[in-house]
Amino acid sequence: MNSEVMPNPLLARARTRARITRDRYRRYRRPLSVRARLAALEEEVQECRQLNRRIAELTDVVAELLVLVDDRDEERVREVLAQYRASF
Repeated sequence: MNSEVMPNPLLARARTRARITRDRYRRYRRPLSVRARLAALEEEVQECRQLNRRIAELTDVVAELLVLVDDRDEERVREVLAQYRASF
């Protein structure tokens, strides 16, 4: 048996979220003007929108690939993957 302890992914995720929350709290705790806080929040909202759009695109690609793999259309799978990689 390996003497190393495997990190618990849920614990690691919770620690990461706690760190992010703590950093955000510290950032917004500073005495900023309402306009500065609003601008910072708008930037975060825009970032969330971009991430959500990217997740939706990835979900579409995965769904399309699953159908193509099930149909055994290897050429079309390569084509979809090439399109996805070109979108970066």
